[in-house]
Amino acid sequence: MALSPKYSVYHSAVVDADPDEVWAQVRDMMALLDIVFGAGVEHAHWTHGGSVKKVPSRFEFTLLPNHDVAREEVVGRSETDRSLTYRSVEQVLFIVDYVATYRVRPVTNEPGRSFVDWEREFRVVPDAPAGFLDDLEALFAQEIANVKAHFAS
Repeated sequence: MALSPKYSVYHSAVVDADPDEVWAQVRDMMALLDIVFGAGVEHAHWTHGGSVKKVPSRFEFTLLPNHDVAREEVVGRSETDRSLTYRSVEQVLFIVDYVATYRVRPVTNEPGRSFVDWEREFRVVPDAPAGFLDDLEALFAQEIANVKAHFAS
């Protein structure tokens, strides 16, 4: 079976909150899921004995409205770099081989503000519907917008 191409997506935002305040929330994947999806996700929980304090740690959540279950794993976290890396454990939607890292850094010339960036790599299965990549790009862009909005309030 031929592998589909690997896609790389990058989003960033300047957030009106101190990096330590932002990191204190988004270092916990359950809090991040709530921030980026809100009512668009349900049943988010740690699995296989995972927790915010343990790496690696598996978790899963259900994406609404179609009730797609995502099973993922936190595979790296750096408190000093304020970064977290996670990956898919199995296919979700039409995505495989998903690996993502997000970081929170200070905006050096504007105290009390943060630069948040989110890098993702993944493959799309061959039977994905037309337009899926565009929909996915829109979803990823909305996720970073939701992070920015969450800390603006």
